[in-house]
Amino acid sequence: MKLRLIAPAFAFLLVAGLLRAAEDERPVVDASKVAVERAGNAALPTFHIVGDSTVRSGGTGAGLWGWGERITPFFDTNKINVVNHAIGGRSARTYFNEGRWQKVADVIKPGDVVIIQFGHNDQGRIGDPAMKGRADGKGIGDETVEDTKPDGTKELVHTFGWYMATFVKDARAKGATVILVSPIPHKQRWEDGRDFTTIADWDQRVAKNNGALYFDLTMVITDAYKKEGADKVATFFADKGTHTTDTGARFNAACVIAGLKSLNPDPLADFFSAQGKEVAPYTPSPAAISTNAPPANP
Repeated sequence: MKLRLIAPAFAFLLVAGLLRAAEDERPVVDASKVAVERAGNAALPTFHIVGDSTVRSGGTGAGLWGWGERITPFFDTNKINVVNHAIGGRSARTYFNEGRWQKVADVIKPGDVVIIQFGHNDQGRIGDPAMKGRADGKGIGDETVEDTKPDGTKELVHTFGWYMATFVKDARAKGATVILVSPIPHKQRWEDGRDFTTIADWDQRVAKNNGALYFDLTMVITDAYKKEGADKVATFFADKGTHTTDTGARFNAACVIAGLKSLNPDPLADFFSAQGKEVAPYTPSPAAISTNAPPANP
């Protein structure tokens, strides 16, 4: 009898612990502990970086770093400011709802460039407590879903594409060039096939429909990982498969530069440092050509 009583209790605690661990793999970073970056020279154009923890992790005591924190050396900061507005645990939905995007839009000026990467926290079911209010609606349309929050308030949730299109429209209205990029791939999703197929498709379509630029960062990094091999790529990750080490962040930052150089025209071509000029433009490997571009519009 004792064994039967103890086993269910133990099983409950074990399952609860596993659920909490799975939920905490993508924690919502406390914004009060994140320093606000600002342009150092208002007379210069600014490269604004917007995204989640894969763009800015801040170390967090566990050696997690995002590519946006390691990209500045690729630019000549005598010619352009580099400002990282990314914050961990956010989706396009929560970045918008928390007013973070508005703060970025408020400081954008003509001649600036804005790069935006979301997707890691955007998928899942609206209303699922494990999603922590981050899941967007599917697609790029204007349809909405009502979500009842834990405190009883209701929120009208838009599609992923609606939020991304809003970012694009707001930034372009201020005279900036906008670049949308698909997310960095997970550790487990680069060796076979591709990661973030649907998000990449939505990003590309939003960019095309709203006058933004786009490149498939998922595949830029995937192709680069394949050249490095699994053993080395394993050292690029600081956790089970989402966040990168300092080395991985630097590697991915170089991939972002390669992706930027693949754009025609590249709006940042005149602002690279000597280190940035050394990076070759991205060209798809023969094996990736069939999967590099997201599916065409139906």
